[in-house]
Amino acid sequence: MPHRQARRRRAAAAAALQRRCRCAPLHVAARPLDAGARQRRARRQHAPAHRRHDHRRRCAQPRPARFHSTLTSMRLPRASGVLLHPTSLPGPHGSGDFGPSAYHFVDWLAAAGQKLWQILPLGGIGPGNSPYMSSSAFAGNVLLIDLGDLARHGWLDAADLEPPPDLPAARVDYERVIPFRMERLARAAARFAERATDAERAALGAFRDANAVWLDDYALFMALGEAHDWAVWNDWPAPLARREPKALAEARTLHAQRIAFWAFCQWRFYAQWHALKAYANRHDVRIIGDTPIFIALQSAEVWARQELFELDPAGQPLVVAGVPPDAFSTTGQHWGNPLYRWSAHAEEGYAWWVERIRRTFELVDIVRIDHFRGFAAYWEIPAHERTAINGRWVPGPGAALFTAIAHALGAMPIIAEDLGIITPDVVALRKQFAFPGMRILQFAFDGPNNNLYLPHNHEHDSAIYPGTHDNDTVVGWWRAASPDEQQRVRDYLRIDGSEIHWDLIRAACASVADVAVHAMQDVLGLDASARMNFPGQGEGWWAWRFDWSQVEAWHAERLARLAVMYRRDGTPIV
Repeated sequence: MPHRQARRRRAAAAAALQRRCRCAPLHVAARPLDAGARQRRARRQHAPAHRRHDHRRRCAQPRPARFHSTLTSMRLPRASGVLLHPTSLPGPHGSGDFGPSAYHFVDWLAAAGQKLWQILPLGGIGPGNSPYMSSSAFAGNVLLIDLGDLARHGWLDAADLEPPPDLPAARVDYERVIPFRMERLARAAARFAERATDAERAALGAFRDANAVWLDDYALFMALGEAHDWAVWNDWPAPLARREPKALAEARTLHAQRIAFWAFCQWRFYAQWHALKAYANRHDVRIIGDTPIFIALQSAEVWARQELFELDPAGQPLVVAGVPPDAFSTTGQHWGNPLYRWSAHAEEGYAWWVERIRRTFELVDIVRIDHFRGFAAYWEIPAHERTAINGRWVPGPGAALFTAIAHALGAMPIIAEDLGIITPDVVALRKQFAFPGMRILQFAFDGPNNNLYLPHNHEHDSAIYPGTHDNDTVVGWWRAASPDEQQRVRDYLRIDGSEIHWDLIRAACASVADVAVHAMQDVLGLDASARMNFPGQGEGWWAWRFDWSQVEAWHAERLARLAVMYRRDGTPIV
């Protein structure tokens, strides 16, 4: 029966998580092993030495030799790169994906002397199409799947690849792209079920087994979401919302076909992404990924692990996440994510977070942790409040969380997003674990000479950006800047401002910061219409795309010259 197979997969996966690796146990509550799992464990224990599981090889993430490690962080090599989310890539199907343009972009980065490709979170999008409101902390965004690859496997026909007429090329029209792509994925999954080879079925089965600890809950959650017209899970029938075993078993049988569909989609997402990442690494390009601190209420993990979140018995959030009033919003930002019940995480040794970070490093080479200040203290908003004004600061898990992660995973190349309201406790936490912080040049010129964003105040262990996805483009920022601020920029950089985007890119490359990353919009010199996001505004963002016709040979040549000039090309100091 489907639910019995799922139970066996979860038990085996949980048992694998419980096995102690080189530093500390992962205190994961697993279901008892069935007879088959006990036999497999016995075979492993009595296997010849050369065939036994090597905990160090499995649990320690691959680390390039040039990374210098401390207890928890790795000193990043001096390098530069470009920030571009895959949805912004060109392509024929309405939104960027892991298809040919992604490989072409890697080639372009290599030709431009860039060693880093920074992306936004790879999880499924949530309200407002934001990748920071994902439906899962572990599952990938199925809209990024290359449909052409499915056709090459014989699961789509040539006619299936024809996009709807008049899809815009410069922006993602999510209302049209989502149904088009989801329908094509459904066709591919159905044809896989009909005509897949034994080897293909075995590959999917192996993927489901290896990822059962999160995939089983995710696939069931998505199937139930469809069946309930995407109502929030706490509005589902109580037995399902409360995850009563009988109700879940019946649901796995009733929705087996859709569960298989969502598992198929994750299999293809992971296969395609791993192939793309391997290609990038072969071209000496490392991927900087992004891990949001919070996840959406309407997510598989909140539903599956309700005890880890601040929810009432009915599954309603008691308090939610956000930030107080700031430069982006006079009423603050009311994100609405449920907050973690950190005491419950501590009781299980932060196992959920350890697993989240471990699996993130299977997808990327370097991790940017979003809203790092929330680990020192976070803004807690009562769930009934409509704005973030009436929140309060609450201490976060602090060093205990990162100590647990370090004991389980070792040193990790992590960048801490330490922007916004940064207090001494945030700085102390970041420095305790030697995580590089972030510097934004757009923030540098509206204050005194001790402004930490000014290049003369930068530190080696930091990442410098002219602007990020949350900022205006450099050209848009410049046009909106006051005359006084513009004059300070001219005086400081000794420029006339006619190429302000390249002036800030050059200043970033010249900085002592180990990492310099430039948004693709700034490389192309685009105005505010190309902005990716505006914090605090829920709709109309995350849609920008570029076209290869905008990219000329001199763009790569100029970036490459800067990389060489400022030793971001891998050249060691003599």
